[in-house]
Amino acid sequence: MLFEGVGLIGNALILLASLAILVIASELTINNSVKVSELTGFGKTTVGFILVGFATSLPEFSVSVFAVFNPGSVGVSIGNVLGSNIVNIALVLGVCIFLMVLKRPRFPSFVLTVAKEEMGSLHFGLFIASIIPLALLYIGSASRFVGVFLTGLFVFYMIQLARVKKTEKGVPKSEKRRIRRYVSLALAGASVVIATAFFIVESSSFIATSVGVPPVIIGATVVAFGTSIPEFATSVSSVRKGFFDMALGNIVGSCFINITLILGVALIASPLSIDIAAFSNIAMFSLITNLFLWYFLSNERMSWREGTLFIVLYAVFLVVTFGGLNP
Repeated sequence: MLFEGVGLIGNALILLASLAILVIASELTINNSVKVSELTGFGKTTVGFILVGFATSLPEFSVSVFAVFNPGSVGVSIGNVLGSNIVNIALVLGVCIFLMVLKRPRFPSFVLTVAKEEMGSLHFGLFIASIIPLALLYIGSASRFVGVFLTGLFVFYMIQLARVKKTEKGVPKSEKRRIRRYVSLALAGASVVIATAFFIVESSSFIATSVGVPPVIIGATVVAFGTSIPEFATSVSSVRKGFFDMALGNIVGSCFINITLILGVALIASPLSIDIAAFSNIAMFSLITNLFLWYFLSNERMSWREGTLFIVLYAVFLVVTFGGLNP
């Protein structure tokens, strides 16, 4: 491992510093990506599900890409994908629901203001994020063939969403001239995200080995939470501005991208056939959180009860995951 010489404390400091830089770089990417989307006139569904969802998934994507170059870190990559989906729905969405309720203290619940076509995208994203882990558990292993299928599924659905007509907005010529600047800043932020992800994988893998924690658990908890901070920040910001539907699109879009593109790339690049049985607990928790969100979306109304349930689910997930380390 690259940072073996700096010891446990040194790697812990590298991990914390890398996560901090990753958050700043991700924010830079997200903010400028949103500006680009506004100038190009894409609808809210496309912005939330694809652009913001992909931008906030850059850390997971980078961690997965770098992890596969080190066979010992593949567990971090797959654990990070599944763990990030649990963090996104159980923790991030749970907090967002509470914030929406606090904005309207006189009302114990709020109605989801999501258009029919947008709800269809949310349901499809949740369906894929639910069925893929379940199918992999049934098969028992994952190979490059599965990775190609997942990546192809991502490309297919992105093409479907891209066919949605743009909204025509009058944009000043001065703003159109600045689109290159926004694109450059977004790419610069993405480059920093990719660089910091390398340090995250290396330091977290060393820490996992040093303290006796399996890499899969480090990936599903510490790294998954760290790489989900962009989703947390952008979703909370959306809710504070009253755009709960944008937060939903961001969260579900990130989950869909994690389970298709990011997991697919990790499997394609890995020379090994992965034993999915090692991820059974994480996959089942991911399925449970997705099904709960599916049910709540069908009711088209949420309250503090749903928020409480999600946060309790995340707490149970942490207890069960770390409790499994005890002999």
